Amino acid sequence: MVTGLLFSGQGAQTVGMGRSLYDNSATARALYDEANEVLGWDLKSICFEGPDAALTETRVCQPALYVQGYALFRILQERGHLAELKAACGLSLGELTALAAAGVYDFATGLRLVAERGRLMQLACDATKGGMAAVIGGTPEAVESFCQEFEIEIANLNCPGQIVISGDQAKILEAVAASKGRFKLCKPLNVAGAYHSRLMASARDAFAGFIEDFNFKVPQIAVYTNVTGAQVYAPQAMKDALVDQVVSSVRFEDCLRSMAADSKIDQFYECGPGKVLAGFAKRIDKELPVMPMSEFEEIPA
Repeated sequence: MVTGLLFSGQGAQTVGMGRSLYDNSATARALYDEANEVLGWDLKSICFEGPDAALTETRVCQPALYVQGYALFRILQERGHLAELKAACGLSLGELTALAAAGVYDFATGLRLVAERGRLMQLACDATKGGMAAVIGGTPEAVESFCQEFEIEIANLNCPGQIVISGDQAKILEAVAASKGRFKLCKPLNVAGAYHSRLMASARDAFAGFIEDFNFKVPQIAVYTNVTGAQVYAPQAMKDALVDQVVSSVRFEDCLRSMAADSKIDQFYECGPGKVLAGFAKRIDKELPVMPMSEFEEIPA
């Protein structure tokens, strides 16, 4: 059976995530213990016990989602479900998990990249006053025109009819107020900053310098970048895509459509909490078979 992996992005985190994996899998236990050593702080306790405010911090939730997503991948692998793994992609942060699953770098290297990405994005959030909003019922062209009116940007093209906009908080609120009659719904999101917008430029620039010292390998499976929605192969191109992704639109719909068309996948596994990507997949193509999993008992035997 040809399989593909989908990895969750920021916003999917929830207190208790990973606890059942840690309690029931020696593989997951080793990964969480290693993560604490690599990070130098107690990721496990924040994931398992909270508080929610701590887990929601960008510098925390990004490593949390990376470790859980990678642990789910490893358990699927050791249970024999990924013998014909052909492709992987992720939503924003999840792209770094997909690259780890593809063998571009090892678990610890990916975690260092994720931790620094999260730290730099946290700093950018703290230095700016940004916001985001979800637009329901608009075409990409209509939302792009709408964004230009308010000097804001499209952050996520998640699935047909669901687009996220990002930018200066005051301009986002102006846009929300002006959206009535133009879209089915436009509502502000409870986020710490304007992700995937020009307000993250300082994080992009610093991350570009940080990532250059890391050794990337050619992926062992197809990996798709959020920046274009297309497959990416060359090590430097993968680095460039991760850097650009910090400020550019996340084209998850394009990633999933490309992945499904290129690899003829029989089963997608969503690795991470919330079943968010399975929901997007239904809107993209209701025939796509996506099995979401977060807890140990949800992993097929």
